[in-house]
Amino acid sequence: MDALGRAVHDALTETLGIPPEDRFQVLTGHDGVTSTLRHGNHLGIPKDDSVVFVAITLRAGRDDDLKRALYRRIAGLVHERTGTEPHNVLVTLTENGSADWSFGHGEAQYAPAGGQPAGALP
Repeated sequence: MDALGRAVHDALTETLGIPPEDRFQVLTGHDGVTSTLRHGNHLGIPKDDSVVFVAITLRAGRDDDLKRALYRRIAGLVHERTGTEPHNVLVTLTENGSADWSFGHGEAQYAPAGGQPAGALP
């Protein structure tokens, strides 16, 4: 599972310019005994029990070409590092605004009240 996390993070840093130290991930496995994994075929792309779901939340502002490059890089790195076939890598992006993030202290670091935002959108 660590190889999957590293692959996704490396794709984010390479394609979107995410800072290397910004590694906020939740990795969850489904073993078929204590959890259930459901998948099917969609758009003519078959899935099997090796399917990987990657859900990324990020600030809005990247163009479609960057997103397409991110999808390709994630699929390629996941295949290279875990053996998961690219057809089994499903990626979704959820975008939000600067005020939708708090990294601690109960503050909106990207949209502070009356101050300069921390970090710039790459």
